[in-house]
Amino acid sequence: MSPYGAAVACPKCGDPRSTKVSFTWWGGLLGPRMLTHVKCMGCGTGYNGKTGKYNTTGITIYCLVAFGIVIASLVARFAVS
Repeated sequence: MSPYGAAVACPKCGDPRSTKVSFTWWGGLLGPRMLTHVKCMGCGTGYNGKTGKYNTTGITIYCLVAFGIVIASLVARFAVS
């Protein structure tokens, strides 16, 4: 059973058992919560606990936005100097 309610099967192996992911290299503490990221207990695949789909697009967008914020803050920091 998914930690987010109804049993959402893993898109890779079909196992409905999953655990919430609290921290990832790509999203720290906030990213997995925003994308309801879970990990399959059967095969270890990460996916969205509400939709049962992979979070690849969401992860890519999250990383690009975070990178853009870092770049913008660096430009603003050194533009003042």
